[in-house]
Amino acid sequence: MKSILTGLLYLLSLKLSAQHKLPVINAHSKTARIYEAGNSMKAWGINPKIALDTYTSGKIRGKKYIKFKTDIDSISVKLKQGERFDFIVLLNGKDSCITRIQGREAKNYRNLKPEIADSVPFVVNKFNTNLVDVVLNNTDTLTMNFDTGATEFSLLGTVLEKKVKSKPELYNSFNEIKLGDRSYYSKIYDTQNVGDQADGLMGWDLFDGYIVQLNYDKNLMVIHSKLPKAVSHNRGFSKFKINYINNKPFIESKISQNGIENKNWFLFDLGYQSTVMLDRDLLKKNDFPADKMEVIKKVMLHGTQNNEIPVITANLEKLQLGTFLLRNIPAQLLGENKPMRGINIHILGNEILKRFHTFLDFQKDVVYLMPNESFNLDFTDRRKS
Repeated sequence: MKSILTGLLYLLSLKLSAQHKLPVINAHSKTARIYEAGNSMKAWGINPKIALDTYTSGKIRGKKYIKFKTDIDSISVKLKQGERFDFIVLLNGKDSCITRIQGREAKNYRNLKPEIADSVPFVVNKFNTNLVDVVLNNTDTLTMNFDTGATEFSLLGTVLEKKVKSKPELYNSFNEIKLGDRSYYSKIYDTQNVGDQADGLMGWDLFDGYIVQLNYDKNLMVIHSKLPKAVSHNRGFSKFKINYINNKPFIESKISQNGIENKNWFLFDLGYQSTVMLDRDLLKKNDFPADKMEVIKKVMLHGTQNNEIPVITANLEKLQLGTFLLRNIPAQLLGENKPMRGINIHILGNEILKRFHTFLDFQKDVVYLMPNESFNLDFTDRRKS
């Protein structure tokens, strides 16, 4: 009872103090927008019934600008990791809504003792889906698609309804996820579409602060607390800085066609089962000769919300990742129904990425790639029947 009373008094004092000291912006509508540098616009609901309404940013490298805009007013702030900014949204001149913009906390498990190098078996099925088994809440054994194009931990609705016995509360509470010898914790969401033969998606940020090694030759996923020295000192690896867009990891790569080169950021998407997806609008903006690419086939894909995405597969002459060059890649050309609303992006998929021995360093936000035994295998759409 004492702790509850203390909490209520704290919230009351926060509200009273905030009304006198915090910046105030005005709103007539309960719908606002949040603009975070490098991200799509996010809709935001203004609710006077919530004591402290908090927006947490995506991963921050350095500092990031975030703008909160109502129908008649706005406020901007520049935050670094872990910083927060409180202000009041005054709705219709009478309802005070205390709002917080929170910079995502930095995570780094480099100094854990003893040092962690936890090996977990995984398989890549014929659909190029990375599959790994986990135990949810010490009850449910699930097969998850490790997908760097996803965040958090999400399960198919049918799996939640028919397979999961622990009945987790969605969206709000943290749940234990046992992977190998260690437990991780995440909120759980529902989704409509995941990789073939998977119960759900396991996003990259479950491992924020760790290093994830993917050894496709040995079918081993290793979670490290510290990057092995043999990796950073090995000149056989190419090193890529991670750029987070919509809180998802992108690396810079180069494509070439008819002597025209384009360098751009590509979503590092282990959950995308094909080779490369190229956005037509982005290609056009950069004067890339997509119309000169030989058409191989036309297909219909489905997004995570089961939305239809018409795609043309055409021959891409060159794809360069660091010092490594791939030729004649059957690439997908995307025109409508973009994977990220409001942003034109290219995607690297797992039929490309599985050809590399991979270290995803989520401490320093870099990726290390080195060709493995599959590097020179034929692409699926190039294989002779």
